[in-house]
Amino acid sequence: MDIFNEIYRDIDESVIIKEEKKYIMNTYGRLPVVLIRGNGVYVEDVKGKRYLDFISGIGVNSIGHCNPKLIENVKKQLEILIHVSNLYYTIPQVKLAKKLAHLSGLDKVFFSNSGAEANEGAIKLARKYGKKMGVGEGEIITMERGFHGRTLATLTATSKVEYQKGFEPLPKGFKYVPFNDLDKLMESISNKTTGIMIEPIQGEGGIHVADKEYLKGVRDICDDKGILLIFDEVQCGIGRTGKMFAYQHYDIKPDILTLAKALGGGIPIGATISKEEVAHVFTPGSHGSTFGGNPLACVSAYVTLSIVEDLLTHVEEMGEYFMRKLRNLQSKYSFIKEVRGIGLMIGMELSFQGKDVVKKMLEKGYLINCTAENVLRFLPPLIVEKEHIDVLVDTLDEVFSEVEV
Repeated sequence: MDIFNEIYRDIDESVIIKEEKKYIMNTYGRLPVVLIRGNGVYVEDVKGKRYLDFISGIGVNSIGHCNPKLIENVKKQLEILIHVSNLYYTIPQVKLAKKLAHLSGLDKVFFSNSGAEANEGAIKLARKYGKKMGVGEGEIITMERGFHGRTLATLTATSKVEYQKGFEPLPKGFKYVPFNDLDKLMESISNKTTGIMIEPIQGEGGIHVADKEYLKGVRDICDDKGILLIFDEVQCGIGRTGKMFAYQHYDIKPDILTLAKALGGGIPIGATISKEEVAHVFTPGSHGSTFGGNPLACVSAYVTLSIVEDLLTHVEEMGEYFMRKLRNLQSKYSFIKEVRGIGLMIGMELSFQGKDVVKKMLEKGYLINCTAENVLRFLPPLIVEKEHIDVLVDTLDEVFSEVEV
């Protein structure tokens, strides 16, 4: 029996959508399209319609869909070893950890499967460190509009009440302060505080960029008070901003860094990276992950990092070009309140909800996203070219020309 062909036999879009509603828990507000293949900056649905992808799996497919170099190396790994327990050593895991340590300037890595798990690991590591070193009582301060994941701990680290509703009782030990407000942060720190957790660029919150002086000030506060600085770069890391890590724009370094999304080029993998003086509190049995750091995911991440290293200048150039084009639209339409971001992580804030714009762009063959209700979010693959940006912006212009405010 050809199992693969059995899965893809007799495909009918309406049947797939109907059966999804019947068999899959209702946790996603999906758009009415069934995607079947991808290549570079494009994806295709079951009807053969092609879409220019400017959300790239929410920043996951950074090196493009089905990147040939990624496929070539993952196939080789598939043929020799897919998974073994972390009770044993594997070469790809060690090589990837070494590469991440060298790129980040940090020392030790823990591998998991997702951004939520990477952040969960960071929270546990910070609290373990605090207990052992006498730093606070495990309290983690996070930012309003931030997003850190869907586990109970990372959900509680996320300040948005709508995400938390119905999941009480929530874990204790989290406090929220306004983003980019150093005075409010200072006021919130107490003898309970162990760490501060920040996205240098808030993704789900609406593409809000940390001020340079603010992040430098946060680093100074942490150094002065001996508390840990955790950067969540699950969405903004791995070349998305034109540097390998977003914090490199700020000339500072975190004590703990979390990564996922783009790290595996499409294969699930998360990483929690820290300085040696923090990492040493994790000992055998402190933390674990059955699938974390498996050979397949680690080869995928190693290849992805190698490709992204060569794309950084391109990302910077395309980001500047894209920003200019979007700001030209802003000068044309008064309902565009702001265009902001760094590199190829860009948000366009509207004076109205953006979901209808997303749907109209989908109809015209473009995948974009709206977050925080009124911020169009653009996270194209890092291989995007000017001609792709041009047609996207021209089509957005067409859609905007029909808007009645």
